[in-house]
Amino acid sequence: MYAIEGAALGVFLLVAIVVTAVIENQGSPVRQMIDSELLRRTIIGIAMGLTAAAIIYSPWGMKSGAHLNPAVTLSFFRLRKMNGADAAFYVAAQFAGAALAMVLAALLLPSTAGAVNWVATVPGPQGSWAAFAGEAVISFVMMAAILVLSNSMRTAPFTGAVASLLIAVYVIIEAPLSGMSMNPARSLAPAVAAGTLDSMWIYFVAPTLGMFMAAELYVRMCGWRAVHCAKLHHPSTGPCHFNCTPP
Repeated sequence: MYAIEGAALGVFLLVAIVVTAVIENQGSPVRQMIDSELLRRTIIGIAMGLTAAAIIYSPWGMKSGAHLNPAVTLSFFRLRKMNGADAAFYVAAQFAGAALAMVLAALLLPSTAGAVNWVATVPGPQGSWAAFAGEAVISFVMMAAILVLSNSMRTAPFTGAVASLLIAVYVIIEAPLSGMSMNPARSLAPAVAAGTLDSMWIYFVAPTLGMFMAAELYVRMCGWRAVHCAKLHHPSTGPCHFNCTPP
């Protein structure tokens, strides 16, 4: 499970580097054909949303739960759906997977990754506090959507699709504010590679705070028993390693 989490986030980051380079690198023929910044972000958003969906609904994603994000994992730990050891190893694996992705990018795609600043997330022109607010809001909405959808038998199969759609929409709409992260592990490894660690506090605090607030609100409104599992897409058969109580 831990290896899957690390590998999945690594794949997500590598895809982000390749897609962003193809769309945004000044030397790319695609970039020269598309003048609209909004259209370029839309293409990147769709690509990353589809990548997330492929991971979530893959056999591996269904096995690990496809958190791919320490803030998601810690929120489910707070919701009592994970034990401490699993949560700690999930988080460690996510950071390790992101770091390994940067190492592979440096070895295999050095000019490509460097041309797009290693897809580092940095605050936009509006400044750090606007980036913090943007990260907190999109993280809150993401976790709220996951909890509302995944804990209903009728809507649970669509949790991964909605989460992936939100990723696409966030890239299109929110990226100019913060670069669109929602994910401490996704932001740290590129920041180390790009040398943009000054704003890293935003990408650690805001996503975790936003998701914790969504989890706390859900529990207060629906109760602890309303949270059934920590998987974004739960397979219909087979054992579950989380504190799973199917609806």
